[in-house]
Amino acid sequence: MSDSRAAVRYAKAILDLAVENKATDAVEKDMRSVVSTVSDSKELRDMLSNPVISGSAKKDVLKEVFKGSHAISEGLMNMLVENKRVSLLNEVALKYIILNESLKGKDVAYVTTAVPMTADLEKQLLKQVASISGKEVTLENKIDESIIGGFILRVGDLQYDASVSNKLNNLKREFTNSL
Repeated sequence: MSDSRAAVRYAKAILDLAVENKATDAVEKDMRSVVSTVSDSKELRDMLSNPVISGSAKKDVLKEVFKGSHAISEGLMNMLVENKRVSLLNEVALKYIILNESLKGKDVAYVTTAVPMTADLEKQLLKQVASISGKEVTLENKIDESIIGGFILRVGDLQYDASVSNKLNNLKREFTNSL
């Protein structure tokens, strides 16, 4: 089974458990914390993916880093460590957020920009995406300087790449093919 499919399965199982226990928002808060902490910390990512570090050591670190998390979130982390799939933690957290937002009737639109978006641009994008998808959406802005400029918008399975780096790659491809 691919990592992505496994991540979706874990996320769905945790969402079902959270729905049963009326804890979807508490777990979402934890999952948002996981996503921001893991993406901010190279040391944590390295530790989680290091096969030499024991499962119990990884559990201890996760328990310490995410102290005060809901029991369901802690259970997920322990289960991922025990099943030797803890490297999926970030992806499972992202999938959970998307599934929970969808459950609330909202979709998450991921916008990657080279620099942080202005409030004005955010408002315009929200309006555009809502008119296209017909749903209320929340925006998640990711900064990636390597795209140089423009933006990459992803809503569900749809992706629109209006980045400068993409345009440059397309030009390079056209130029190479015409030689």
